[in-house]
Amino acid sequence: MSRALPKYNKRRVAIIGGAAAVALTGAIVAGTALAGETSKSGTPTARTLADVGSITCPDVASQLPAIPATAQAEVDRNLTLLQTQIDEANKRLVDTVGQGGPNFVQNAILGPLEDKRIATVNRIATAIGRTADKPQGLDALAPCALNAGGAAGTGEEAGAGAEAGAGAGAEATPSEAASEAAGGAEDTGNAEGAGDAGEAAGAGAISCPDVASQLPAIPATAQAEVDRNLALLDTQLAEANKRLVDTVGQGGPNFVQNAILGPLADKRNSTIDRIAISIGRTAEKPQGLGSLAACTLTQ
Repeated sequence: MSRALPKYNKRRVAIIGGAAAVALTGAIVAGTALAGETSKSGTPTARTLADVGSITCPDVASQLPAIPATAQAEVDRNLTLLQTQIDEANKRLVDTVGQGGPNFVQNAILGPLEDKRIATVNRIATAIGRTADKPQGLDALAPCALNAGGAAGTGEEAGAGAEAGAGAGAEATPSEAASEAAGGAEDTGNAEGAGDAGEAAGAGAISCPDVASQLPAIPATAQAEVDRNLALLDTQLAEANKRLVDTVGQGGPNFVQNAILGPLADKRNSTIDRIAISIGRTAEKPQGLGSLAACTLTQ
């Protein structure tokens, strides 16, 4: 006698089925027209999925505890978003084959993807934690990997295009982890100093909205965590300004937006969200802080 799968298993089957469909599609495409595509110059191209490889990420759904009914819809939305993020990253992997240097995939695809996944799994944990024990350690599931056969020169933009270049954001996530583990240790660089160096090199400087001035009264129980994350915001800005200088002249016209400002906004959004959550544990959670995540380049 057949019986319906539990909802949880259905979701896992759907995710696994989607991954199988992607793999099958890649196999079909790699064996057909793309393998022998000819450019306008008459030179055969080799943009096959077999050359590019594919991105795989740890399964989050299987690591979750029992999900309260009140959190189910939000958890499902974010699990779907995790799969969408992988699909988009794999698409950009194909679309940008041959771009950038040897660290292009790590810096411009895997790094930004990890940042997005951290923010998403944190929302899942927060949703569960409102009415049950908040799951810990889900951040460890954020990093993804490129399967063997991936071309080292493949890349992505951080948000919605495909014109990123080499050298942007490779160390961002480890630096964030180190900063948090150290409890808001001293920044790796001064944001204004990095901006001055960037201007001297013709790169300009990145400026971001001030978060501290927009916060409500901070409960004493949240002060230490808020301070750590405010320090982390400074670190993120300093690192972005340093990358702005280090990568001047690289990439296309949208390089800074796609490979520096986009990933920086993702990191700031996650950090600001942690600030709001920490305040909200014992006071009214501040709203609208996400609007402070986006930064701008000034010449």
